[in-house]
Amino acid sequence: MDAAELTTALEALPSWRLEGDRIHRQFSFPDFAHAFHWMTQVAEVAERLNHHPEWKNVYSRVEVTLTTHDAGRLTRLDFELARAMDTLAEALTPR
Repeated sequence: MDAAELTTALEALPSWRLEGDRIHRQFSFPDFAHAFHWMTQVAEVAERLNHHPEWKNVYSRVEVTLTTHDAGRLTRLDFELARAMDTLAEALTPR
């Protein structure tokens, strides 16, 4: 991704922040069961994309970092997975 593509992709994901060659976000859920359910759903998407997140779960919080290790930089796969994560989290989070 060139700089313009990266800027556009980040603008579409306002909850994510750029950290060097990675994007990062923390998700919060009502409890551990919701967090774990979300992680299970994300795992299925990650398998389909063959693109897997770095993540850490502590009770109701999940911290996620995405980058494409093979490319040594961010690629469209990172942003595709980030969008899927956001969509799945919205569906699980009470309004």
